Amino acid sequence: MNIEEYAWNTHEQQLKETNEFTYSSPKLKIGDNIALRNQLEETLEKLPQKDLAKWALRVAVEHLKHLDQHLVNDPRIDLGIETLEKRITGDIRAFDLRKVGFIVNELAKESTSEPSKYAARSFAQAIATGHMRGHAIVSSDYAVKLVNYISKNDDSVAETATKERERQLRIAEDLL
Repeated sequence: MNIEEYAWNTHEQQLKETNEFTYSSPKLKIGDNIALRNQLEETLEKLPQKDLAKWALRVAVEHLKHLDQHLVNDPRIDLGIETLEKRITGDIRAFDLRKVGFIVNELAKESTSEPSKYAARSFAQAIATGHMRGHAIVSSDYAVKLVNYISKNDDSVAETATKERERQLRIAEDLL
């Protein structure tokens, strides 16, 4: 894939051209399956940004059911999805997507429960993937944080994280 397909952001294009791949460190404190997270990052590197944005959206949308009741049918959700889809097709600029990203991020600020905050943050980061690739892994990390939180009494954190990372990997592999 050419560099413009890999990343739409010139900074990320330059990083790709001048540096070899390295794993990122999670920006969140989460219980995780590091081996699967690393495998996921390697897989995501193979996706052009438009497919990476589709992946992030599919990962995050699954968890929107955990939003607080007053946010479940919020029109900002559709606005975020529609705007990211327009960015994927090249119908809007990153500037326009970023403006909507700030609006979508308000869902997390208006959340009263932890699961809702994590679901909203995962979604907002997924939308931001239309601006920069780096937001995709953060979106997936918030999804892991969410499933760890909501299933803390059912499974061990490692089992829960593993199941979520496996789901994320299946979505990425479907897009390859």
